Parts: sequence; C-alpha cells; structure tokens
Amino acid sequence: MAKRLAFLLASTARMRLAANEKAEAEKILQIKRAEGEAEAKYLSGMGIARQRQAIVDGLRDSVLGFSVNVPGTTAKDVMDMVLVTQYFDTMKEIGASSKSSAVFIPHGPGAVRDVAAQIRDGLLQGSMT
Repeated sequence: MAKRLAFLLASTARMRLAANEKAEAEKILQIKRAEGEAEAKYLSGMGIARQRQAIVDGLRDSVLGFSVNVPGTTAKDVMDMVLVTQYFDTMKEIGASSKSSAVFIPHGPGAVRDVAAQIRDGLLQGSMT
C-alpha cells in the first residue's frame, strides 16, 4: 500500500511538472509569435515609408522637370495637375472594381479644385507639425 501511495504521489508530481512545462512552452510560443508579428509590422512600415519617399522623390523630379520644360508653370500648377490626375485614376479604379460599394464624391470642376486644396492644405499642415 505504501509503494502504491508513493507511486501515485510521484506520478502526480510528474504530471504537475509536465503541465508546468507545457504551459511554459505555450507561453514561449506566444511570445515568439508576438515578436514575429511585431517585426513583420515594423518591416511593413519601413517598406511603406520607403515607398512614400520614392513617390515624393519622383514627384519632386517631375515638378522640377515640368517647370523647366514648360516655361511659365509653377510647382503649384504641376502639383494641381498631378492631384487631378490621381483623383481621376482613383475614380476609374472605383468604377472598374466589381467589388466596389457606392461611393459618393462631389464631382465637377469646382469639386476637383476643392479636393486638391484640401489635400494640399492637409500636406502643409502635416509638414508644419
């Protein structure tokens, strides 16, 4: 009877130890998974930042090139043209996608000018902070 009791106690201790080890392993897996997700998000953010920098560099080069090749144009004229082009490209994408929901956007010469002004004002405010 004493041997049986000792065996049960030892078995219970081993099961308790195994449960603790399993919980510790699950904890480590969750930590590693979270670290991996954090690293992936960081790298994604770095990629987006590089993409945006490349866009800005391209726009700067385009504005400078256009201003030099077309006398009398200003950087604002070129940026307005770029914004209007982007606006129409966006409208085309929304219209071409079969999965699009209805999007109501003011549309007309004045509305496009207002959108361009809002984008420009937003960019200027963002650069001042």
